[in-house]
Amino acid sequence: LTFNTLKMAQACSLVSRTHHVLSTIHKMAPISRIVLTPRTVLPIRRTLATETQKELMGEDDFNFMKSILNAPSPIGLEAAMTEGVIRPYFDSFMPSGWEYHNFKGNAGAVVDTDPTATDKFTVMICGHADKIRMHVRSIAEDGKININSDSFLPLTLIGNQVKCFSRDEDGFKTIPGTVEALGAIHFAPPKFRSGDAGVKPKDLYFELGINGENGKKQVEELGIRVGDPLLLDRPIEKCVAPNTFSGAYLDNGLGCFVAAKVAKQLLEADPNAFDKVRVLFAFASHEEIGRFGSRVLAAHYKPDVLVAVDVNHDYVGAPIGKDEKYAPLAMGKGFTLGYGNVASDSLNQLIEKAAKGRDIPFQIDVTGHDSGTDAMAGVLGNIDCACTTIGFPIRNMHTISELGHTGDVLGAIDGISATISLMAQESVTAKFFHDNHPRLDLAK
Repeated sequence: LTFNTLKMAQACSLVSRTHHVLSTIHKMAPISRIVLTPRTVLPIRRTLATETQKELMGEDDFNFMKSILNAPSPIGLEAAMTEGVIRPYFDSFMPSGWEYHNFKGNAGAVVDTDPTATDKFTVMICGHADKIRMHVRSIAEDGKININSDSFLPLTLIGNQVKCFSRDEDGFKTIPGTVEALGAIHFAPPKFRSGDAGVKPKDLYFELGINGENGKKQVEELGIRVGDPLLLDRPIEKCVAPNTFSGAYLDNGLGCFVAAKVAKQLLEADPNAFDKVRVLFAFASHEEIGRFGSRVLAAHYKPDVLVAVDVNHDYVGAPIGKDEKYAPLAMGKGFTLGYGNVASDSLNQLIEKAAKGRDIPFQIDVTGHDSGTDAMAGVLGNIDCACTTIGFPIRNMHTISELGHTGDVLGAIDGISATISLMAQESVTAKFFHDNHPRLDLAK
């Protein structure tokens, strides 16, 4: 009671002081002078969006990027992106000699710029169309729908809106809900509240609000069954900071967007490059569970060069992991070029030369035994090809709020386009890679 009385007295005192201040201001100037109208915000926006940070990506490209990233294409069901978005895009501009090829065992796709010239120097640009997803694991008698977490950190899923894709007579239908685990903090053991314990994959369930008797039957009547995929439900949107955007599944619709845009950009800016370089614009499946789709594409086409395009990490902006001393990759500083693992030094040198020649900013990344991308497809598919990874640093990977920078994405498009143009200008062939393995014994 004493505490509440004291707080009430403090509140009354604050109101009195506020009234005095406002009265004083009113005497100095009309109150309309200090009303916060929308005009007051403009100088702040101009400060954020300076000339050097003006919006870099046009609305048409941004909307196309959104359509790719928003396509519901979980692992094994990628056709929403490849057939629903990528194919119509290529149909709108590709020459009659190009060929769109799909596959019987997966929903991946390849656009081949010269399908009859199998002996021509061939470069594959590969993004992956599959997105990590959850699955219905089981349905309990009370109607609780247990799900797995796939490649998500379980605690990042709690409370997020998702869509379940279930079958009916006409194909698939969507059922919206949320991912839950504990229900409420009131039910959480002390270790969960303190952070000493965390949510396990087995704790996750799909919440639909099912209640009453025969819960399992209610769920089954909706058409939900074991194995149904679930995807995070958050569309791509622009962020407050200039040239940034956020949402679910930048990984790796962005790589597919880059591959598609390189095709159109080269066709418009340097169509003669295709006379000397056969380019395969590839959109792979099953990357997230082992790069299984891209190794099929590589084995089928046997390219001389394979460039994987995939998201990378903004290590500078990451809230944890500083002790690991990763390469200082930062969002907004340019595309990333991967060294280490099976990356070809000769190929990387070509890419660096092309980027530097056109003042395209890039950052060097390094990984150990595995690139973690479709760049591994060549060796995994037993194909002799020079490979590397081009990427863009993003934040919050494998969450509902992945965040990227349009400048890095555009830089990757320009860097790859410049590299293919350089290959054509210098008449690069497979022999170039045979003859240009670095010789460290010749170091001065």
